[in-house]
Amino acid sequence: MSQRRLTPSEIQFLQETLAADYKTGDIRLREGEYQYDLAKAIASFQLELYFPDVKDIIKRSYGEDKANDIQFIRKVQTILKKMEKSDVVKILPKKKPWELQRYALSSFKFRDADKNLVILATDQQIKQTQNLLQTILGMQGIPTAKPSYIKTKICILVFIVVASYTVIVWALMQPTINLIIFVPAFCIAVACSLMLGKILSISGH
Repeated sequence: MSQRRLTPSEIQFLQETLAADYKTGDIRLREGEYQYDLAKAIASFQLELYFPDVKDIIKRSYGEDKANDIQFIRKVQTILKKMEKSDVVKILPKKKPWELQRYALSSFKFRDADKNLVILATDQQIKQTQNLLQTILGMQGIPTAKPSYIKTKICILVFIVVASYTVIVWALMQPTINLIIFVPAFCIAVACSLMLGKILSISGH
């Protein structure tokens, strides 16, 4: 499958899914049933760094004919909605109003309603996909830092910006502006603001 450019939200979904441990769902994921088949199909797409719509999922699981069966599509969409409520599946936002919704797993490992452990991808497959994702992000010029690290960096930069602007305002309120204080504070505020803007645009916050 050809790899298109990943969006920040897609990158975040992939990183969270690949890093996730066992999740508990209140839906059954028994092999041979619709829920399991659909989850397995989504997993196979996600390991390829691709987020399938309902027709992609049906085509891979049940063939081309079923993917053109309107009644069956509606049935599958209903099941996927239940899987979303059980936190097994996430529905990605549409890029364009006329597009079909696309789906992502919240993890590759679950404890289902019957307390069974369900593994939809092996550790080796997950590792290979993580390596592939890092390669793709490198080609797109996007940092591969973990979301928690990015959030910490954002908080630090916000603090520095607020502190710098506070110093600037204080310096301007003095009878005589002290350039030794004002100039460094202004430079720091501008530099950190630019860095913060770049990180936010990349991470999709």
